[in-house]
Amino acid sequence: MVFADLSGSTPLYETLGNQRATETVMRLTQWMGDVMLAHGGRVVKKLGDGVLGVFGSATQGVGAATELQRSHQIHLQRWPAVARMEMHVGVATGEVLEVDGDVYGDAVNVASRLCERAGPGEIWTTDVAALGAGVVPAVQFRKLGVFELRGKSEPQTIYQAEWRDNDSPEMLTMQAGLHSAIAPLDSFFGTIQLSWQGESLSYSSADVPVHLGRSSSAQLCITDPRVSRMHARIDWHNGAFTLTDVSSFGTWVYYEGGDAVVALRRDACRLYGTGQIALGMPFEAGAPSVDFRVAGSSMRLG
Repeated sequence: MVFADLSGSTPLYETLGNQRATETVMRLTQWMGDVMLAHGGRVVKKLGDGVLGVFGSATQGVGAATELQRSHQIHLQRWPAVARMEMHVGVATGEVLEVDGDVYGDAVNVASRLCERAGPGEIWTTDVAALGAGVVPAVQFRKLGVFELRGKSEPQTIYQAEWRDNDSPEMLTMQAGLHSAIAPLDSFFGTIQLSWQGESLSYSSADVPVHLGRSSSAQLCITDPRVSRMHARIDWHNGAFTLTDVSSFGTWVYYEGGDAVVALRRDACRLYGTGQIALGMPFEAGAPSVDFRVAGSSMRLG
């Protein structure tokens, strides 16, 4: 199952009006469906800004998801800012029940939940889908960690299908399935210290991903109702720590010595120096915040 959804349509409707904006979204979802068909899939239904497709194999599904993201990024470069709706994709596998052209089953729900959690330009998959996809040209799978998904009684191991040409060297390449893949060593050393209500934890670049959230399975558990269960994720890309918001209400980052605050909504930024991370609401609204301190070295591994 592949669920692809567009975000950021509100400015489009405000600027173009209902009719022109609706026509734009309909053209996009029609194109998304055509891509799924070209990869051997069947469009089950279109839900507002999203499209649900069913495929005969995980390889076909990941291939379609990859083409959707690659082609959409080219579209975004040509479109005016008001029309730049980001795409999020979730991929899951499993048996489904078909009734009157629609499909029902756990895989449908999981694909939808992964699509909700994926950031702009991201493809999130279950571990079973990643393993089943095998070798997909120009795609690497990176383990994000264990997440709790709404509607699932057990936490799920989630992977991200990396499709960009400038993927960082620590990506997990699945040339022959998860069991035989080897993750290359990081190009640089780095450590990050996170502090919350008197508790300080340090992580190296080898410890990522690190999850911040209200869930007890998050590495840094923040017991505040304004924080999502899995709110944000820290990764190591190209010799730097990156913070990705995967929450419902957003994340804000302040760098010590700077004036601007970076607002993230299913987006990512680099972490450097020292600063603070506000979760669920801006700093000025009294948000729960985490202090961070980054230390690193540009020394190459021999």
